[in-house]
Amino acid sequence: MTMARGDRTGRHSVALLAAILTGLLVLTGCASLPESSAPQALGTINRAPTSAGPPPPLSGRDPDLLVSDFLTASADPTDRHAAARQYLTAETAGSWNDEASTTIVDRPDTLRESRSADKASYVIRARKVGELAGDGGYRATEGTLENKIEMSKIDGEWRITSLPSGVVMDANAFDKSYRRHVLYYVDPDSSLLVPDPRWVSVPRGQLTERLITMLGQGPQSAIAPVVRNQLAPPVTVREPITKANNEPGEVGIGIGGVRIDFAGLGGFGQRERELVAAQVVMTLSGADILGPYVLLADGKPLDERYAANGWSVADLDQYSASAPGQNRVGLHALRNGTLVQVTPDGIVTPSGSFGEATNLQSVGISADGQFVAAVADTGRADPEPARSLLIGNYGARAFPVAEGATIARPSWTPDGGAAWTVLNGDQVIRAVTDRATGNVSVQDVDTTALFEAFGSTDPEISELAVSRTGVRAALIADGKVYVAVIERRPDGRYALTSPLPVALGLSTSAVSLSWATGDTLMVAREGNVDPVFTVSIDGSQFTPVTPQNLTPPVRVVTAAPATQYVADSRAVLQLQTADPSRNDRFWREVPGLTGEQVVPVLPS
Repeated sequence: MTMARGDRTGRHSVALLAAILTGLLVLTGCASLPESSAPQALGTINRAPTSAGPPPPLSGRDPDLLVSDFLTASADPTDRHAAARQYLTAETAGSWNDEASTTIVDRPDTLRESRSADKASYVIRARKVGELAGDGGYRATEGTLENKIEMSKIDGEWRITSLPSGVVMDANAFDKSYRRHVLYYVDPDSSLLVPDPRWVSVPRGQLTERLITMLGQGPQSAIAPVVRNQLAPPVTVREPITKANNEPGEVGIGIGGVRIDFAGLGGFGQRERELVAAQVVMTLSGADILGPYVLLADGKPLDERYAANGWSVADLDQYSASAPGQNRVGLHALRNGTLVQVTPDGIVTPSGSFGEATNLQSVGISADGQFVAAVADTGRADPEPARSLLIGNYGARAFPVAEGATIARPSWTPDGGAAWTVLNGDQVIRAVTDRATGNVSVQDVDTTALFEAFGSTDPEISELAVSRTGVRAALIADGKVYVAVIERRPDGRYALTSPLPVALGLSTSAVSLSWATGDTLMVAREGNVDPVFTVSIDGSQFTPVTPQNLTPPVRVVTAAPATQYVADSRAVLQLQTADPSRNDRFWREVPGLTGEQVVPVLPS
């Protein structure tokens, strides 16, 4: 994992793409299925026996070193932080509230306040980088932590007698103990899976059970109003999770697949059962828990189509916004104010308004390639609006629908029904297209929660990008990066809610962003140092992208799961990999797309 620590280079890279599992394992030795079994709550299934316990504190340890050891031990949450409680006196261990909060800090200092023969007082001072919720949700934070620790010598050994409530753990220890996994829930239209990243500390052999339990417990509160959970109660797991051939033990380790028998799905139709499978399979496969995935309902196959060989990732690709083949439109660009298409045979100018114009500043193309939204220079002097938003069919005529002094690069919803943008830096709008009539209506988006979170009386939103699931939006406001939730209100209007800051601590302003995957952004920023980076939507992982062959400033970034482009001061470049085994990446110019007035465009 790479903690979000401003401009520090991470220790591990964030993978932009999840490997797609395509092989099916033949099921052998299948045991007969029981006719009935007592259902188990998702939080209690298949509990593994506890170990002999964590190692005790080192004997004769000096108090300052013992405090450092305590912070390291605090990264193990097993049995309510039993490892860390060993560093406390018996009375303090019994009263310490480890559930109050969990704060992750970077390189904590241990500062002595006082020390006698049998008493000592220390202050832990560190830079905060994140907070971990009880459900495993991560939130990037800033600020300084100062905690006072008091100690006494008990039977010749130093132990902690007083400390604040809550857990504080060193980022390095967190890195070793926790792993990031992504749960998947269903979008409001029941057509795509929405990622919900969590951090989990559990032995590999218990990971399958833990992830299924967490799925059943539901999404994080921020996205709960805008997603569906097919595994919500009354759905339960009937019996212990096993390998695909019904053998217990070591589930999720190596080959062997997974077998899960659910109860409470009796009223589910084929589509609903398919969504159950999608949530389970995509969550487990993303955690490198290999299939086949044998899913049952009350002891019988969840879907007879997959009774023989179980489910695979390929069976459910239609629910993944990042699946191969989603981007069928291909690379386009703005060149000298004109929309062009990049083909294997060279640069092609499409017909219609967008291919004829010479004053376009930015463009958004719908995922299916049917619609285009473009920002044009009106050529008018102040106080007249300098920018105009144009909407039209690809290859056809376009017409203006809004004007402003500034208009952000448009971004389309997954279904191509609306293009989102920002007028004058503070007015978020949706240009909604009626496909039957071609009419376009402009609707304001409620940004009350957004501006309250910004803490600024006049923030300027320079970029807005709707995710490929339509559930989140990424923004740049006053040079800072945020991820917000797109919430549809009962009256049909939309709002941006629950904004979270990511990429905290940047020394220069962000200038452009794009969704690389469902849970990762690619961002360009000012300056020569790490001008392009990726950051996870919870802010927990920040990874610089190679600057090889880039000539800053980097002006624009546009990304998809399989390909990423930037425009720097000379040309449009594509991210390439010379040696996948060594993650040896570099940027390479796209033929025909050179010059300061060229901008890459991918479907949004």
